[in-house]
Amino acid sequence: MAVATQKESYGFKRIVDMPFESALEKTREALKSEGFGVLTEIDMKAKLNEKLDKDFRNYVILGACNPGFAFEALEKDLDIGLLLPCNVIVYDGDGGTVVSTIDPETAMSVAAVPGLEPIAKLVGEKLRSALDSI
Repeated sequence: MAVATQKESYGFKRIVDMPFESALEKTREALKSEGFGVLTEIDMKAKLNEKLDKDFRNYVILGACNPGFAFEALEKDLDIGLLLPCNVIVYDGDGGTVVSTIDPETAMSVAAVPGLEPIAKLVGEKLRSALDSI
């Protein structure tokens, strides 16, 4: 049974009762259904093993982007690209697989650019909807 989505200090987290690979695939599907593409995918377990010869739990970082919202944000501030894309993580946690997303409102608040708040709010709603559907 999945744990309800929880607000964290700079993101949203949900623990799901499914194997890591299933949760990762469902996360990709949920993001797609909310209009996000996955631009980057970093397998931290593989990278840490390759670069440091260290064993680490299953942990993948997805760089998710909704092109329409990204375009709107970039029109307001070209440097906002420093805060793009929205990171989503999936990892083996204690008691289930954890899926977390960045809170765009928190992330974008550091920019203090007029007009970004409504965009960040909409992106956050879509990310939470994706998370809730897993």
